[in-house]
Amino acid sequence: MKKIYVIQYGLGPIGIETARYVLTKPNMSIVGAVDISKDMVGKDLGEVLGLDHTLDVTITDNARQLLSKTRADVVIHTAGSRLKTIFPQLMEIVETGKNIVSSAEELLFPSKENTWLAEQLNEKACDCSSTVLGTGVNPGFVMDALPLFMTGACQDVKAIRVDRIVDAGTRRYPLQKKVGAGMTPELFHAKVQEKAMGHVGLTESLNLIAYRTGFELDDVQETIEPVMADKPVRTDYFDLQPGDVAGIKNIAIGYKDGVPLITLDLRMYIGAEDPHDALYIDGTPPVQLRIDGGIAGDKATAAILVNSISSVINATPGLLTVKDLPLPHFHL
Repeated sequence: MKKIYVIQYGLGPIGIETARYVLTKPNMSIVGAVDISKDMVGKDLGEVLGLDHTLDVTITDNARQLLSKTRADVVIHTAGSRLKTIFPQLMEIVETGKNIVSSAEELLFPSKENTWLAEQLNEKACDCSSTVLGTGVNPGFVMDALPLFMTGACQDVKAIRVDRIVDAGTRRYPLQKKVGAGMTPELFHAKVQEKAMGHVGLTESLNLIAYRTGFELDDVQETIEPVMADKPVRTDYFDLQPGDVAGIKNIAIGYKDGVPLITLDLRMYIGAEDPHDALYIDGTPPVQLRIDGGIAGDKATAAILVNSISSVINATPGLLTVKDLPLPHFHL
């Protein structure tokens, strides 16, 4: 197989997990790494990944210089969620003709407020023969690509519901912080209003499902509420008492004439009992699927990013969605 040369852009927990997974692929090689952390810049990537050997890849904070001087087939981008924030980074990458696989949630299926940015990115990607994909576990798989795939067994579909319950206490610190663990309810609501915390991507998942199924929604409602701890619970990072925020309940519903056609119910909090992913398709035939324990986000996100690379490299240039490509799958 042709060797695929990779640049890892962003070395937070997901970026580190992704880079480690790339190293297990005999047909892939990491040729560059970018991060803004002063604790990482100048170090060998092998050291940051906790390896017992160097990789001869020095981490830099000068992305433009690295991108312009390094031959690579794809950039794995794990450096943010909001399209407005990462847009300059993505444009800088595609201008060098490199493909992108990104974990940015808002890149999955751009919302109305991001339409202009998405159009610009798509145009630049086409001009530079670059393909851009936003993907991950959620959004990118559990609450959008997977239910869409399962509708392939239906002759008709009346409604789709997806439930995801995650015990945030088993996840990394940034995620526990992102769902508001340890906050007061007042601070939680203030942060949500500022878009400074919480899950990102639920309405993107809903709109992708609607677009692909042909459901013409006339209303989309999203609610984000805190889940409160009802007993003491401790993680490696938080010591919660009753009355503290333990996480979020994030629900998005798409309606047509007052009837809910798509319901996405995400509950992500410390101490969640019976974590699982489940989908229910009201169709002919009806389809139900439950994954006990749920699909663990960190390992699985790294897997989906890396397992999508080959399809992205071989795809038509432009900004694509996960349903423009074959479902990612494991390969040696």
